[in-house]
Amino acid sequence: MTKIGIIGAGQLGQMLGYAAKAIDAECIFLDPNKNSPAKSAGKVLNYAFNDIEGIKKLSSMVDIITYEFENVPVEAINTLDTKFVFPGSKALEIAQDRLKEKKLFESLGIPVAKYKEINSLSDLKNTSSEIGYPFILKTRRFGYDGKGQIIINTQADIMDAWSQVEGHQLIAEKMIKFDYEVSAIGARNISGDTASYSLTQNSHKQGILRTSITAIDNQKITEKAYKFHNKLLTNLNYVGVLALELFVVEGELLANEFAPRVHNSGHWTIEGANSSQFENHLRAILDLKLGDTSNRGFIGMENLIGFIPNSLIDLNPNKYFVHDYGKSARPGRKLGHVTVVADTQEERLQRLQKIQAILEDKNIN
Repeated sequence: MTKIGIIGAGQLGQMLGYAAKAIDAECIFLDPNKNSPAKSAGKVLNYAFNDIEGIKKLSSMVDIITYEFENVPVEAINTLDTKFVFPGSKALEIAQDRLKEKKLFESLGIPVAKYKEINSLSDLKNTSSEIGYPFILKTRRFGYDGKGQIIINTQADIMDAWSQVEGHQLIAEKMIKFDYEVSAIGARNISGDTASYSLTQNSHKQGILRTSITAIDNQKITEKAYKFHNKLLTNLNYVGVLALELFVVEGELLANEFAPRVHNSGHWTIEGANSSQFENHLRAILDLKLGDTSNRGFIGMENLIGFIPNSLIDLNPNKYFVHDYGKSARPGRKLGHVTVVADTQEERLQRLQKIQAILEDKNIN
């Protein structure tokens, strides 16, 4: 049986571990958290992510290594044979730094919002003259789910913002009034074969993904999104699943960021596609034939943030696919998701609205 090492044992690792069974493989994880979600899917080695001895132990137990989040220390990955770990460290290093990410997009002709590197308070004070108000001040590293971001509306906001992030590497980005956000998710295996999923439309609240739906009707947008996606795959000589987030602005696309891993907006593929993003990530790094990415209907996904109402479990399991990651509840934490697969757009909407009503009812346990 093929053994796959995964750095990180959160819910993405958990879902990779479950998917491994479909291709007769086993996952072994590395994560300092002794109660990580992926412990239900395989053995977890409890080491820090930058513990070289732990990385070496993992590598001695498996045939190949991947990772489930993009803040894995690049230095740790670089201790491994480049033919042994996918995606490669180049993609990881760029995805960890918003400035490097913007520069890569620009070098490939992928449009981005106006931005500016911030190295001092003086740089920040002069930003409005270059990109205008409002703009978002972001830490270049370790930002996710809206963390490390401050909206600057006027000059009066600058000193308070600076006091919060001084000492960090920073970037300022023009705040975009977009129509909606989409994510392009696809896989590339070692041989260079690719497979793409339906373009997914996403909705966020407080910087956290809440709802994703498939079947974007605009063919022009879909083709352009995957043209950009394929440019990234080729330039990075990428292996595995990559997610590219884009803003749609009056029919045009602006790149937001990419993730060198399986992605929250693709969780719907477990029930909604013939081969999930998790299975295809593993197929890609093992250089197997990629699975069928076509949809099984009209699909929607709702994230479960902060709590999971008991009443969700009572819904028809053939219509509502509830995933509980086994994490302890706390505000703002992703605890699970629910996927619906419907025959029509209207039926999908009704099911998502039912889930949302349950989540919004504060009286439901």
